[in-house]
Order: sequence, then C-alpha cells, then structure tokens
Amino acid sequence: MNSNKIFCGPAGWHYDDWQGVVYPAVKNKNFSELSFLTRYVNTVEINVTFYRIPSPEQAQAWVQQSAAHPEFLFTVKAWQGFTHEPAAPAADRLDAFKRVLDALQTSGRLGAVLIQYPWRFKRTDENWQRVQALAAQLSGYGASVEFRHNSWDDPVVLAALTDRQIGWVNVDQPIIGASIAPGDHVTSSIGYVRLHGRNYQNWFNERAGRDQRYDYLYQKAELTEWAERVRSIAGRCEQTFVIFNNHFRGQAVVNCLQLTAVVLKKKVAVPDSLLLHYPGLQEIADRSGSTAALSLFD
Repeated sequence: MNSNKIFCGPAGWHYDDWQGVVYPAVKNKNFSELSFLTRYVNTVEINVTFYRIPSPEQAQAWVQQSAAHPEFLFTVKAWQGFTHEPAAPAADRLDAFKRVLDALQTSGRLGAVLIQYPWRFKRTDENWQRVQALAAQLSGYGASVEFRHNSWDDPVVLAALTDRQIGWVNVDQPIIGASIAPGDHVTSSIGYVRLHGRNYQNWFNERAGRDQRYDYLYQKAELTEWAERVRSIAGRCEQTFVIFNNHFRGQAVVNCLQLTAVVLKKKVAVPDSLLLHYPGLQEIADRSGSTAALSLFD
C-alpha cells in the first residue's frame, strides 16, 4: 500500500447512546466528546450541518477541540436544503454554509464536503444539472457526491465527474431493488467511502427510527472485503475518507477501529469503555497506553 493518507472515523460524535459506551460513564465538567474521540480516530464527518447551518464560530470551536491532533481532518455533510428539496438553494444559505467551510479550511482542517442525495433522487437530465450546479458552487472544498440509486452508477456519469474533479462516494447499504451497490470508484483527488450498515429489515421501513435503520455491526469478513476496496481507492487518489454511519451504540467506532487494524495490520488504541461493551475488540486492542490518533495508514 502506498503512502497516501487514509482517514477513518464515524459520522457524527454526539449521540446519547454513546454515553458510557464510547465515552466514559464518569466525566469531569470540562470533558469534550470530540477531543476524546480524536485520540482514537483521525477524522469525523460533521453531520449536524445536514440539519442546520451552524456559525463559523462553532466551526472554530470544533477546530479548537481537535487541536491536540493537528493532522485530524473533518468532512462536512451539506445542508439538506441543498440536496433534499426541489427548489434551487438560496444564495444566502449557500453563503452561510461556505462560511462554515471557510472556517475549517482556513484552519487546515477541512478534508471534503459531502453532498448526499436520497434514494429517490434518480438520474434525469434535470437532476444531473442540479448536481453539477451545486458541486460547482462547492468546488473549492473537495466536493464529493453520494448517490444511493443505481441509475447514477454509469460510465458516462463517472467520466463527467472525473472531468469536473467531483468526488464519487462509494456506499455500503442494504441492496434492495435499485439501490446502488458497493464499489471502488475514484473521480477526483479525494476518495470517499460511507458505510451505512446492512439492516435490511428497517432500511426502507418508514416506521423505523434513525437508530433502528443504522443498527448494524459489520463482521470481520465484511470489513476485510472493504479493506481491499479502500486500498484500491487510496492507490488512485491523494486522500481517502472512510466514514461509518452505523452509529447506534457506538458500532461505528467499533467498526472503524477494526477496519483500521485490518488496513494497518497492527493493533490500535481502543477506549476502555468501548472495550468493556465490545469484548471482541480485545484482539485488536493496543494496551501499551498509546492513544495517538492514526493519521497515516501505510
């Protein structure tokens, strides 16, 4: 494997069900969840930005909370108003979102911006124009597009994304009907992978809550399969982001550490609380006391 950087982490870091599982049950008043997590992973995907556009000051606070690890990078999920609504995004909303990205980029902490479209967003000429327009407006921030419908997985689309240096996000999700299948496409200098779990029972269940949809723990064989794809992707780009979105009960962090151990072929630092709840992590846990974030997988 070459020396290109691979960044592996979870989608988000603030979940109530992570308390006492990923994070210690007993914490002091100055405890920072993000600072704690940067000791074990080298990226997180900021997903609060999907629901609301925060202030640049909030972005600066995230930078400060990760200050102990200068090579730690964030990816940022684009606001849902840009991707899940039929109307074109208002200029003031785009400007507000860009101010958040600028705050991270100026600090050297922005890895990429994720533009995620829902399964219902199928390939049409109109939708293709929307994709290109938004990606062009975010082109200076490592724009990477996630499609979930397989109508987009086409050589013509991949070639056009490559020409425009728009990243392709490879996804792992339940393959139901026309859902896009796992791949190892690279269309820009940034490689991107998002693993959502394979909870077939609840993926399209409208009555299922968020936690139910993403309640899935990848097994060793599944992670080994993805490790090969990640190596392939990393060999064709400058930076690769691998994001686990199966966040329920800290499973995203569990699988992130396991995949890291497979790619590195060595043991990794594991939070004590996580080890207690997932004793299977013993086989990859480095108990030497080192908790430095892994910034380079080679």
